[in-house]
Amino acid sequence: QVQLVESGGGLVQPGGSLRLSCAASGSIFRLNAMGWYRQAPGKQRELVATILSGGFTNYADSMKGRFTISRDNAKNTVYLQMENLKPEDTAVYYCNAIVAGSYYWGQGTQVTVSS
Repeated sequence: QVQLVESGGGLVQPGGSLRLSCAASGSIFRLNAMGWYRQAPGKQRELVATILSGGFTNYADSMKGRFTISRDNAKNTVYLQMENLKPEDTAVYYCNAIVAGSYYWGQGTQVTVSS
């Protein structure tokens, strides 16, 4: 089994920043890609960014320039640095990991951008 625990969400004003973290534990010997997705109320879950164990990153076009994904392989942790946040970034952010071809999800962390 693989466990993913997210942290770092919260309430932030427009233009503010947040850093999300997601720590993987359990049977993660073949941990490969990790990433972040988000789901806003009434919308489908969408990709934010992914990062491979070697550091290659992929971003959704709308996230490029404001969001940065990074990873600490020694800690099995992935981060999402979010800058210049906008109200439309309000969503539940989910951590994702691929281990030996299987997909795992965290419980989600709420990010609310509001004045």
